[in-house]
Amino acid sequence: MAKRGFDIIAALALLVLASPILAVAMLAIWLQDGQSPVHRGIRVGRGNRDFRMIKLRSMAVDAETLGGTSTARRDPRITPLGHRLRRWKIDELPQFWNVLRGEMSLVGPRPNTRRGGVDRYTPAELCLLDIRPGVTDLSSIVFADEGDIIDGAADPDSAYDIMIRPWKSRLGLLYVKRRDFTTDLHLLWLTALAIVARPAALRGIDAILARWGADADLRRVCARSAPLPVAQPPEPAT
Repeated sequence: MAKRGFDIIAALALLVLASPILAVAMLAIWLQDGQSPVHRGIRVGRGNRDFRMIKLRSMAVDAETLGGTSTARRDPRITPLGHRLRRWKIDELPQFWNVLRGEMSLVGPRPNTRRGGVDRYTPAELCLLDIRPGVTDLSSIVFADEGDIIDGAADPDSAYDIMIRPWKSRLGLLYVKRRDFTTDLHLLWLTALAIVARPAALRGIDAILARWGADADLRRVCARSAPLPVAQPPEPAT
């Protein structure tokens, strides 16, 4: 209950504070092509239920029908303005409305599409749907450069599946198991810090992982000091 109450108060305050930025960004998006500045993409939330996640549109209209679900940095579907919105996470601000509606939390595993992931989840990964998805989480910081990681791949979706998804899911499952309110506050701070000082934010992530007893492989990957190793999605313990 404390987490939900904090979500409501913080999301409302953040929406009010961000309203001037949102108004300017929405006008700029509309001026670039005369189309709606808002994108309502279907995502899968708690209890395996679909909901419409609200974002500012950073891609061409109907982009989801023009390619895969993973987006490389040089994906031609991203508009010039969209690159700027993504760089500063401005496109994510409308998700505070999803938080107010109870479909998301400020902190939790990032929501996925069905075609892009949930339909291929292992039994272990389905546990990610036990709690509300979040606006930010551990992986949002560790893989903030996701577009760069899969940039140049012949098949960005396949590259995501073997390079990012296994580690992202492990982080999400660790959060589901070990989450607490103090860590949520820490992750909100680290998310803001990552925009201007990502190395410092990554050190903060490592401190959380160390406290939670994460294994050495996961901590090494999350340090992001070496290329990401190919891995398999997590499976249930036997």
